[in-house]
Amino acid sequence: MSIESKNCDSGCRNGAWAHRRDWIKGSIGLGGIAMAEMMSGKSVSAATSRADSDAGLPHFAPRAKRVIFLFMHGGPSHVDTFDYKPQLAKHDGKPLPFDKPRIQFAKTGNLLKSPWRFRQYGQSGTWVSDLFPHVAKHVDDLTFVKSMHGSNEAHGGAMLKVHTGSDTFVRPSMGSWISYGLGSENENLPSFITINPTLGHGGVRNFGSAFLPPIHQATRIGSTRAPMKNAKIENLASATATTPKLQQLQLDLLHKLDASKAGSAGLDSQLAARLESFELAFRMQMETPSLMDLSRETATTFAEYGINGGPTDNFGRQCLLARRLSESGVRFVQVTHNYWDQHSKLKEKHTELAGEVDQPIAALLADLKRRGLLEDTLVIWGAEFGRTPTAQGNDGRDHNPHAFTYWMAGGGVKRGFSYGQSDEFGFYAAEQKVHIHDFHATVLHLLGIDHQRLTYRYGGRDFRLTDVEGNVISELFS
Repeated sequence: MSIESKNCDSGCRNGAWAHRRDWIKGSIGLGGIAMAEMMSGKSVSAATSRADSDAGLPHFAPRAKRVIFLFMHGGPSHVDTFDYKPQLAKHDGKPLPFDKPRIQFAKTGNLLKSPWRFRQYGQSGTWVSDLFPHVAKHVDDLTFVKSMHGSNEAHGGAMLKVHTGSDTFVRPSMGSWISYGLGSENENLPSFITINPTLGHGGVRNFGSAFLPPIHQATRIGSTRAPMKNAKIENLASATATTPKLQQLQLDLLHKLDASKAGSAGLDSQLAARLESFELAFRMQMETPSLMDLSRETATTFAEYGINGGPTDNFGRQCLLARRLSESGVRFVQVTHNYWDQHSKLKEKHTELAGEVDQPIAALLADLKRRGLLEDTLVIWGAEFGRTPTAQGNDGRDHNPHAFTYWMAGGGVKRGFSYGQSDEFGFYAAEQKVHIHDFHATVLHLLGIDHQRLTYRYGGRDFRLTDVEGNVISELFS
């Protein structure tokens, strides 16, 4: 079966959907279906859980099997973290010697030097500010991209661009595309999980599946700024919360309600998606509770991640859970931290925010490496944009989509490597520019996916994550 035969655009009268319609109309209940597939080791949702084998996925040997995306919502300042600009200190307080962008989010003044000292680390001699002393110890395992650039000055549009490739239309998120293309390594877990996502600035669209089958949208754990200690997957009860008999009665009732609508071909895709979600939820009850129980980890691990009730506790729990999820076969895990949006109080708030994430991120890198997972797990650190080298007020920086820094580790990228440059002050990407479409194409390539061939037909045309753009940055590959 081809990808086109699985899309929701034509009513899906043939192939897998028709086969499912027969199941739905049959006498076996949803509970029975889920139980039968668990006993047989096969999933009745396999036909739509990933792009079919006819698409030849993966298209070539993957360098990475899974992704952990550490997303710093709000936009950390690249010129205060990983993009060292000595000219900022030399010309502090002077006007920018070239034109600012025609469109700006807010008015900025003269150049503002970094309040933090930069030092060189590792054999690579990489410059890192004092904001990230723990991550700095791992620079020889990282590859930096210092010429990232986007096209939107506002958080909402910029976040959608980074997550979906579009800042204007509803499109599937990167995690959803990867889920669609490769499925999950563990059928008892979702292929895409987002931990403590922000529900603003595009909200669920940043981790939604749009027109892809709904099974590929992210499963959410926790919510923005909520204590991770209490985080859970909503509406997922443990397998012991009710008796199997009662649960089967409940599922059979839902089956009967759905079956009464099954005669309408236009609802087939919705019913199939609902069936898939029931199956996955049933399986998740068996594995997820123990996976989310961090008390199974050692005191040493807790100490490494900074899980001790202090400022690192919350993000430490997020990073440790990300490691456990990835280790268990979740294809794409996003870990969100916010809110790096310092239009004022730059020194105070960036110091506070970096202090919350620096140790946990370093611990995650060390933990993955120690367990042999870093070789085929791609870790990404970044945000929707960077900050201006010019001052907003006396102690702030405005949004800057024209140049910002990402770093990656593991998953087939070079170690101790830096690619691209911004200008001498860090306002514009200047050399070896990397657009967000290029970034998406490169991530897909590392996973064994040709970004031009992973498409989905909807509304009469083929869509892809990179739309009609994107170049793979092969210089990043080891």
